[in-house]
Amino acid sequence: MEYNFDEIVVRKGSHCCKWDSPKHDDIIPMWIADMDFRVAEPIINALRKRVEHGVFGYVCVEDEYYNSVINWFNRRHNWHIERDWILYTTGVVPAVSVAIKALTEPGDKVLIQTPVYNCFFSSIKNNGCESSENPLIYENGYYRIDFEDFERRAADPKVKVFVLCNPHNPACRVWTKEELQKMSDICLKHDVRVIADEIHCELVMPGQKYVPFATLSDECRKNTVVCNSPSKSFNTAGLHMANIICSEPEIREKISRAINVNEVCDVNVFGPEMVIAAYNESEDWLDQLNVYIKGNYDALVKFFEDRIPQLKVLKSEGTYLAWVDISALGTTGDELSERLLNEGKVYINPGSMYGNETGRQFVRINMACPRKLMLEGLERMAKVLCK
Repeated sequence: MEYNFDEIVVRKGSHCCKWDSPKHDDIIPMWIADMDFRVAEPIINALRKRVEHGVFGYVCVEDEYYNSVINWFNRRHNWHIERDWILYTTGVVPAVSVAIKALTEPGDKVLIQTPVYNCFFSSIKNNGCESSENPLIYENGYYRIDFEDFERRAADPKVKVFVLCNPHNPACRVWTKEELQKMSDICLKHDVRVIADEIHCELVMPGQKYVPFATLSDECRKNTVVCNSPSKSFNTAGLHMANIICSEPEIREKISRAINVNEVCDVNVFGPEMVIAAYNESEDWLDQLNVYIKGNYDALVKFFEDRIPQLKVLKSEGTYLAWVDISALGTTGDELSERLLNEGKVYINPGSMYGNETGRQFVRINMACPRKLMLEGLERMAKVLCK
């Protein structure tokens, strides 16, 4: 069926973190990574059916759930996952956290590539570990990996785990097979386990290809724990359902124990229904979404070129999050985001929250909303910056 992503759904007053957390009136929120689109009709129908049952006790996750995950990744990404490899939990952040707990001891180091998703820092710290930052190299409006520094850090005997963000948030990179292979080779060489956060895996721009990290080789698969969920791709983050995929029984058992220690083993009654409906019946919605997001990105780039040319939007290979270089303004992302909130009633994320000193010269803008709403938010930005 055809979906209308231009429809404006009023979320204000619905106990919505994105819209109701800011205490300003008439706010346009373009910050937290959830979308303002109605979800696919099969998901709504599945949840409606479950609601009409009228009893919401503890839930069993049955074979239909596992089969939906297995079939999706086999069909869409040529990745064959065994039933026993899958552990479910309440979200990708808890998944990353329990994987770190399972694979490290307090005092160990965890390798990350900054700027990167802010919750990586808290997951590392909460498990008593230390971040080892491999800063991405920013050149000519594009990020690439500093492999010399990456290997130097991986060779540190205190580094036990590398947390990969693929596709990368906020740098908007969809790592190539060659880049992923080089990271895998270095980690295998230095006995560093890999936790791959692949929550944005379905959100790629035309011409880009997401490569599941665990598919690079048998050795890589055995060394990798993958964390993913339909939540970003299908706009279902509030239903709290994610998967940890690990082929190695010994590691999987450690992760299973960590899930129980962290008390994130029980999911809500709607989560499995959502996953089944998303993966079995909602692929057309996702394909149409990616086309719409590309249109939003193109419109955003053109707006900045025409109206605020001093700000540079980085090339986006994936996610629905624009990463914008504001260095020409001579201010920081923190200062700019505060100014835009107070003067323009537009809420965006400052780049400093994603680590790396260069992140201070960026802001992150969520493009996943009806185009009319996005353009209104950009117009407000222009009025503040072009006075």
